[in-house]
Amino acid sequence: MVKQTTAGISNGYLLTGIPGLDKMMDHGIPVGSAILIEGGPGSGKTLLCLQTGVNLCQVGKKVLYMSFEEREDRLRDHMHQFGFDPTEFEKNGLLLIKRFNALDIARSVEALLSEAKKELLIDVQPVLIPTEFTPDFVLIDSLTSISSAFSGEKYRFRIYMEQLFRYLESHNITSFLIRESANPTHIGKGSGSDNEEAVSFLSDGIIAIYNVLYENGTRGRAMEIFKLRGENFDRKVVEYLIEGGKGVTINPDTVITGKYQLT
Repeated sequence: MVKQTTAGISNGYLLTGIPGLDKMMDHGIPVGSAILIEGGPGSGKTLLCLQTGVNLCQVGKKVLYMSFEEREDRLRDHMHQFGFDPTEFEKNGLLLIKRFNALDIARSVEALLSEAKKELLIDVQPVLIPTEFTPDFVLIDSLTSISSAFSGEKYRFRIYMEQLFRYLESHNITSFLIRESANPTHIGKGSGSDNEEAVSFLSDGIIAIYNVLYENGTRGRAMEIFKLRGENFDRKVVEYLIEGGKGVTINPDTVITGKYQLT
């Protein structure tokens, strides 16, 4: 099991710097992997991504946070609430927080597909990745917003996703891609749409964060690593805590027990 608990990228693996998460993997996340961070509203997806990004910036890695929902200032406020200060990282060129319009992405893809004779040969960089910033780690928040912008054009969304995953892999960029899911798709409760299935198949890993409803009416949070292609990891649902001024704490030895429902 992983013994190092500080963030970093070495020997072909990325460590998040979140001890409980890193300890659940034999080596870490293979560099260049695209990892889905899946969960319902308020489960803590964005915070997990922000905390990982900050941890990596602290060891000199460049992080790009691409928001398709919240404004940049709202994300910065969110970080401050949990004791993370992005100011110095942004000033030193280690962190770029940028908001994108998902509809602009969809229109750009439509234009590229109209020009291309072969739909799978479009280049996604002009419509997504800022050319002025070369990241080690990319956070995309969220795939749900991008998918909605392709409403009625599911196959175009899949083409775009294929190209995006291919681009990230070819540039050896590790990525966390947030997906909103009120009912986790991988345990048979999601909508099972073509878009969700395509993204799950294309991804190298899935980290699921759950809202837990216990039989006595109380609520909690939990998480599991559901998929990590080619790697060994702990297969269990464990306690996931969020504390003001501290952020995410994962307790890998505290398995969720009793009667409960995952949402």
